[in-house]
Amino acid sequence: MPPRNHRLLVLSSALLLALCACSKDEAAAKPGAGQRGGSVPVVVEVVREQPWTDALRALGTVHAREAVTVTAKVSEIVQQVHFESGQDVARGAPLVTLSGQQQQASLASAEATLKEADQLFQRQSQLASQQLVARASLDAQRATRDAARAQVAQIRANLSDRVIRAPFAGVLGIRQVSPGALVTPGTAIATLDDVSRVFVDFPVPETELAGVAPGQALSGSAGAYAGRTFDGTVATVSARLDAGSRSATVRGDFPNPERLLRPGMLVEVNVARDTRQALVVPEIAVQQIGSETFVWRVKADDTVEKVNVVVGGRIPGKVLLKEGVAAGERIVTDGVGKLQAGAKVAASDGPPVAATAAAAK
Repeated sequence: MPPRNHRLLVLSSALLLALCACSKDEAAAKPGAGQRGGSVPVVVEVVREQPWTDALRALGTVHAREAVTVTAKVSEIVQQVHFESGQDVARGAPLVTLSGQQQQASLASAEATLKEADQLFQRQSQLASQQLVARASLDAQRATRDAARAQVAQIRANLSDRVIRAPFAGVLGIRQVSPGALVTPGTAIATLDDVSRVFVDFPVPETELAGVAPGQALSGSAGAYAGRTFDGTVATVSARLDAGSRSATVRGDFPNPERLLRPGMLVEVNVARDTRQALVVPEIAVQQIGSETFVWRVKADDTVEKVNVVVGGRIPGKVLLKEGVAAGERIVTDGVGKLQAGAKVAASDGPPVAATAAAAK
């Protein structure tokens, strides 16, 4: 390339770079769109204490008020089954009768022995009153009679174990035995649940335990019954916390006259809490980026700073703040997307910036 052309190319490049630098400087000096005098227009609000009413939500599991698996105490053949699966039974109702022929024969023999021992004791008692037998002989016969009586009582107790009864009123599960089956100690006959009232156990974090106490009102909903609400109360709060989850188990007591709630069901529980004074801010003011939760606080010189906060509860449109800000401080509630630490803002208490910009268009 000729030297002259080369020089012209270099001069043209330098001129172009100078023009670009001037354009950048003018753009930096010119206020941005939507800004007044270099300040970012935002809407602010003064943090104040307000009445706050919310509900603590948790997922709980239904448990029967009383629940047991009915089992046999002895090894024996099932002679008769007195119930069907799913049947309601009263307390003490016979469920299964086991064969007890050997015990019946033993009982007859023991009763005969007792009768004979008692007759001998009565005779010796009369003779002892006439001083015709020694007192020691009478005492020995009394011991023999009492031993025979204890033997009869023992056999009768064994026979009573041959009739398996319901320990409380409730609804039976699926029948697990049939006549003629051999059962042994621990063999499951059926489950028995009292579900006229049920318990719902649910976890509560340790940070929320101060707001939960026995007698507090509860409401619950189950996926099986859309739109249906079940009312109950807090029965007890566990004395221990789980070391892993740092939560305590709370037991709710729910009437269940229609038996809609069944053991093992998942229930969403709402714990109603009293109205209290708290620092409440608009939900839009609270930003969440990763694990960081913060608001933009406006300082006295109209610059902003990022302040980490701790959220204590949420309801639609509102957030309760437990830590991070104090009453009387100003926070940005609209226009937060343009902010960075140290930015100067033009604060107003008017409608949201987005709404104002839309109206201007």
